Amino acid sequence: MTIKQESVFIKLAESQTLHLRRISKTDANGPAVFFMHGAVENGKIFYTHSNKGLAPFLAEHGYVCYVADLRGRGESKPAISKHAKYGQTEAILEDIPAFLDKIKQLEGEPARYWVAHSWGGVLMNSVFARFPELIDDVKACGYFGSKRSLYNHHPSKYIQGNLIWYGLAPLVARKHGFVPAKKLKWGSDDETRKSHYQSMQWAKRKPWVDTDDGFDYANALADKALPPIMHVAGVKDKALCQPIDIEKFMEESGIGKQTMTIYGRKFGHKVDYDHINMLTHPQARFDQFVDLLNWFETHA
Repeated sequence: MTIKQESVFIKLAESQTLHLRRISKTDANGPAVFFMHGAVENGKIFYTHSNKGLAPFLAEHGYVCYVADLRGRGESKPAISKHAKYGQTEAILEDIPAFLDKIKQLEGEPARYWVAHSWGGVLMNSVFARFPELIDDVKACGYFGSKRSLYNHHPSKYIQGNLIWYGLAPLVARKHGFVPAKKLKWGSDDETRKSHYQSMQWAKRKPWVDTDDGFDYANALADKALPPIMHVAGVKDKALCQPIDIEKFMEESGIGKQTMTIYGRKFGHKVDYDHINMLTHPQARFDQFVDLLNWFETHA
């Protein structure tokens, strides 16, 4: 069995190119899976070039995986700098629709399954709110550590959330024109000033409303049944996504089928997972990865 990786580039605008990583078996003809990373990171949370991670795991089982790098992240060009004026509104209205259009063009049908890490789940549900016609295209979703607002009161939340994301990051963004999160070791990629500002507003438990045009995402989803969503929580994910945070996100994400499983040794799993290693630990393929595979097959 050979897993093949290749890069697909999308010309978004005169000076912007988006990157998708296509990962599949050489003879794969299974359904496509669309992957969306979170804030201060890129698509590498889902794969390595040596075929470790969730995307190669699903590819082993016949899925055709497309891992996105949002504008300025990963292999999308140019990299984020002080000149980058775009934010999460552009990700929702332009970047993600462009990724989905390219997948449909290459595969002849839409991506039938969606996977997100962290803030990527908020972006995906925001896309469902803006483009409800996409809901019927998708059979099921898997969200790893995804929440919109922080409700937990763990001490580390006040350090990573209140002190760094709400306090220091705006000062750093003002000084540099963007958040150099990679250099500061706050994440694996940088964040534009606008994207940081917009995500900060939502994380602070402010209404799920777009700061650009006032679009009310929560209201748009209130009576919608989204595709079935499997939420993954880690017992050691103390600061960024505790079960209470996921539960609140589930409550405002429509009336469809949603489930949450907490992964850790006391629940019979192999590792006490945290916000990152829920996707990067070698043992994850025996815990949440196989559960996600079963979730997709249940909703095939």
